[in-house]
Amino acid sequence: MTNGHLDIVGRASRLYDEVVVAVLINIEKKSLFTVEERIDMLQSVTKEYGNVRVDKFHGLLVDYCKQHEIQAIVKGLRAISDFDYELQMAQLNYRMSGVETLFMSTNPEFSFLSSSRIKEIARYGGDVSGLVPDLVHRLLVDRLRG
Repeated sequence: MTNGHLDIVGRASRLYDEVVVAVLINIEKKSLFTVEERIDMLQSVTKEYGNVRVDKFHGLLVDYCKQHEIQAIVKGLRAISDFDYELQMAQLNYRMSGVETLFMSTNPEFSFLSSSRIKEIARYGGDVSGLVPDLVHRLLVDRLRG
């Protein structure tokens, strides 16, 4: 989770009674952290928001939303390139399930952040402090040191 993700979660938590941060279980993808480690991190960095819950799922996000009576997916958009992809996903998701997608523009302070870029910079020893929550920074640096 970058500070950009955390900003979107925090802003969404002010708009909704409950915000669920859903972590995809994807056995095809080699992640730096396990699903359980990611959930622990997310729970820690979102604990200040009393209405944020972290959960895991596999399969389609819209199926998870339907099963848990979640009416809307909130997505942060950094740039027009995000919008092109996310609009198509939003239209497909609505067509398949009736679940709405709401777009929230990213705070300009975080518009350049992406988790893949953060990992790449950290892998090569670059300083990503201030770009991710402190806990995530510590765990990321420790993991990459091996």
